[in-house]
Amino acid sequence: MNPRGKGPDFSEYTGPRRRAPAPVKPRPAFGRTFWGKAFVRVVEEIGDKPRVTRGRTYARSGQVLALDIEPGVVTAEVQGSQLQPFVSTLSIDTLDQSDIDDIITKIRRVPGSLAALVSGTVPDMLAAQLIPDGPSAFRFDCTCPDVGWPCKHAAAVAFLTAERIDTDPLRLLRLRGVDLEQLIGGVEDESTVPVDVENWFGIAAALPALPKVQFRPAIDDLDIRRLREAVAALGLDMAQQNVALDEIRSIYRRLDG
Repeated sequence: MNPRGKGPDFSEYTGPRRRAPAPVKPRPAFGRTFWGKAFVRVVEEIGDKPRVTRGRTYARSGQVLALDIEPGVVTAEVQGSQLQPFVSTLSIDTLDQSDIDDIITKIRRVPGSLAALVSGTVPDMLAAQLIPDGPSAFRFDCTCPDVGWPCKHAAAVAFLTAERIDTDPLRLLRLRGVDLEQLIGGVEDESTVPVDVENWFGIAAALPALPKVQFRPAIDDLDIRRLREAVAALGLDMAQQNVALDEIRSIYRRLDG
């Protein structure tokens, strides 16, 4: 019996053994900084808890494909259960000039706050002007069929916005419509008021007009979730609900006049 010969050599077709892929690094929590936490807190307070939880999961799993922060609005594409992603928006009122003037006054009074802004840090003392106030601060919209407010896609956009604010707090300034260069210029352009020696006690001084009280309709003091649920019960879609709420605000304004 002939001894068994040596078999073919396949060593040239084999490569080094592949290592198991490294574990995926978990995504940091949303709201790690003062400003990010404040933003997340508002979302969690006004949103439907199950949808907010799903939105956080969507944001963690990378289903927000694109996100753009502009003054007054955040727009993003969110991949849901359908083939095409949904377009979700988060809208917020930009600050008016009186709020910006208040910010400038605070920065002037606190040494080092302007330098902090220039270096990319937003002082906590500006929270009263920058942090959204109450349930009516946010407006959500989405092309998905979910009538929830916010839907999970819009909630995901809100959480990812908080993450961007964690990374760069100046994005919150942009979202509220505050231009950093204009803010810096306003702080540095502090003019002195000349003294009129002819009218030392100011008897003949022309007093400025009284400030106009900012109108706040009673609807802003309501629970916006309950109100939206009542409007949704009429069978209206998201766009129609927004129109109905705007009409209610308009009625309150006319009543106030």
